[in-house]
Amino acid sequence: MRLDYSNADVTVEVNGEPRAATVVGRDGQPLGVVDVQIMLDNRNHVVIAPGRPALLQLDFDLAASHTVDTTMTPVRAVAEPFIVASLEPVDQKDLRVRGPLLSVDSSASTYLIDVRPFNLRDARLGQFTVHTTASTEFEINGETFTGSAGLDALGQAGAGTATVAFGTLDVANRSFTAQRVHAGTSVPGSQFDVLTGTVTARNGDTLTVRGGTMIRRSGSVTFIRDDITLLVGPQTAVIRDGEMSNALGTQAISVGQRIHAFGSASENNGAVTLDAQQGRVRLELTHLLGTVKSASPDNLTLDLDSIDGRRVSIFDFTGTGSAPDKDADAANYEIVTGNLTLSGLTSGSPARVFGFVTPFGAAPPDFEGRTVVDFQDVRAILGIGWGLTGTATPFLNIDAQSIVIDNANASLGLRHFIAIGPRLIDIETLPTAPVIKPVTGFGLYAIGEPRRVEVFSDFGEFSAQLSTKLAAGSKAVGMSASGSFDADTSTLTANHVNVNLTATN
Repeated sequence: MRLDYSNADVTVEVNGEPRAATVVGRDGQPLGVVDVQIMLDNRNHVVIAPGRPALLQLDFDLAASHTVDTTMTPVRAVAEPFIVASLEPVDQKDLRVRGPLLSVDSSASTYLIDVRPFNLRDARLGQFTVHTTASTEFEINGETFTGSAGLDALGQAGAGTATVAFGTLDVANRSFTAQRVHAGTSVPGSQFDVLTGTVTARNGDTLTVRGGTMIRRSGSVTFIRDDITLLVGPQTAVIRDGEMSNALGTQAISVGQRIHAFGSASENNGAVTLDAQQGRVRLELTHLLGTVKSASPDNLTLDLDSIDGRRVSIFDFTGTGSAPDKDADAANYEIVTGNLTLSGLTSGSPARVFGFVTPFGAAPPDFEGRTVVDFQDVRAILGIGWGLTGTATPFLNIDAQSIVIDNANASLGLRHFIAIGPRLIDIETLPTAPVIKPVTGFGLYAIGEPRRVEVFSDFGEFSAQLSTKLAAGSKAVGMSASGSFDADTSTLTANHVNVNLTATN
């Protein structure tokens, strides 16, 4: 795989603010074009057969690839690109399939598209059948439908209509079933300029959006690190994704809400504005991460750490409440949970919540929860660095069952933490050395060396090869792993483990 850093626009968040970063290699020189060889294990080979989609999942592991120095201006990131490939999905995630419509088969509850990933407008990359069900939700040209009515409306829209389907892939049968379908002008870039991002402030009908991606009707896609101004008005249509209602007003758009806004973009001296006064806004499922302060039937209060991955310090909650003293408070963020189970939540533990922000000026509560993920299911992420020169002895023990990390190694750099939601656990302070064990079932394990990554699906084969390379003179410079962490035994049960090595001497 060839990576081109020549004109890369790289941003690092420092104290909640985006800052430009330069990327250099371990020799300190700027990275240009980098070729990375990815070696799949002998158990998994890419098989291409007519009419049968082949799955190849790529993961650009930033934690294993980069060491970042935020004290420099511009911020400096030392990189050894680390890309992992798998023929089986390791993580359950919402997948999407996009491309122009070819035909609709109402009797089979399917439709056929020409696959065009990302925001490509041209090229023929093969045909693909999307399956739908009676509960599949459609948004077509801003109108909502369910099941067969949506499929009929899609057929009426005609061949060539832009589509994006979100759903699940049956790997064994290579069939994709859509839970939600967007089509026509509801697809970014087909008629409007479209902004995606998270609302960080609101003053009347002027909103501020951070983390924006601008998809222009011309076909260009721009990632914007600075704030973007969004204008709405009485004619702006507002809808919640996946809901059969277009009756929401613009007050539904509040601080913290993730959105897709459809309108007309303009730029003045570098400042970007999207005017959606004659357009529409789609409210997307929003993700909260924080620490539980209290939990009772129907109600949950979090000390928020982030909203959609962005620190709460960048959000201005002024005007979100029904009165000034009712504005949302990030340290006491009130969530109505309805019938969701909260029995696994304890005070002081991390939790994730997915849902929608309460309309502007109507809090409390501040948020309507749709899904709650408690501490036991919040993913733990391990990140370790041993400096640019690395260490020959990163582990106390390594075998087919586990890897024991030496948490007293003198080469440990600034990065030696396990992150569980907002909680950081310093592995140097653990009473026993942390242990990594493989998850039961399919996992993905990789060894990275300069310009080469070797991938394994078997933990025993991975650990044996890792041990061999360390014994031959390679040094470990970085490690990342993710899974579930048991604090009582200092054990991380991981479905991902990536180790970055120097070249063998």
